[in-house]
Amino acid sequence: MSEELKRVGAMFKSKRKELNLTLKEVENSTSIRSSYLEAIEEGRIQQFISGVYALGFMKQYANFLGIDMDTMIRENPQIFRMPAEKHEFSYGIGTLEVRGSMGGGVKWLPNLLWAGAAALVLVVAWYLAKFLGVI
Repeated sequence: MSEELKRVGAMFKSKRKELNLTLKEVENSTSIRSSYLEAIEEGRIQQFISGVYALGFMKQYANFLGIDMDTMIRENPQIFRMPAEKHEFSYGIGTLEVRGSMGGGVKWLPNLLWAGAAALVLVVAWYLAKFLGVI
């Protein structure tokens, strides 16, 4: 399988060189790190975090270079068949606890201050209206 990956990677590399692009230019255009682009071109997909990322990066890279990825997948299905990955989840005692905000539970203070300021404005307005004889 690694020989097939190297062959597919060589296709990416030759197409990039045909378009006279550097890895840095491709990185800037696709937002795929040059280390991942290099891994694709060298057939080292194992370097990727996940097979899903590898396939996604390869599709995006192929689209950028104008390579028909669907044809490539049809011609090399064994390469693009990613093994199922097992994810382990550990549910400990602390996983269901409710975490507080960084404010430490003092969410009511700003609201209290605004309410107090509004009440003060109303009281001042009432006394001012009474003083001026409006009421």
